[in-house]
Amino acid sequence: MRVKVSKSVLELLEGDITEMQTEAIVNAANARLILGGGVAGAIRRKGGPKIQEECSKIGETFVGGAVKTTGGNLKAKFVFHAVGPQMGEGNEDEKLKNATVNSLNLADENNIKSISFPAISAGIFGFPIERCAKIMLRATIDYLQGQTGLEKVIFCLFGLDSYEVFERQLKQEISK
Repeated sequence: MRVKVSKSVLELLEGDITEMQTEAIVNAANARLILGGGVAGAIRRKGGPKIQEECSKIGETFVGGAVKTTGGNLKAKFVFHAVGPQMGEGNEDEKLKNATVNSLNLADENNIKSISFPAISAGIFGFPIERCAKIMLRATIDYLQGQTGLEKVIFCLFGLDSYEVFERQLKQEISK
């Protein structure tokens, strides 16, 4: 599914984020920036050791924050490591919104025109996918309606179930 938001395109795809050819992809990171399982593990395996080496030099970031490394062997030039909340830690909705917006800000700060997101926190961090879709899509739409150089934002969702949740939510958002 693809929609126009102001001067940008917002697109939903079902697939593997490590195969995306956008300038940057977003990693659903932990605060210590250790590439373990889930999205981060896939990025580590396909991107090679350079990404983890750069993460280790950065050290850590806060929940809701985002930092940039190169893309290593990935098709994307950069990986943004956005730290979403773990379910039950408190103030999760705001933290997820901040992880999304801070990634979009990082793209603009680095003159990046295209970025791909996973469903941050909806995997091993236990965040409900419906809530994730609502927060991430609303934050992205609001961001794209402001001043931005971003031309394309893609949500690359792993599995048809996740894609369908985001698709239903995007249809709701654009009908408002």
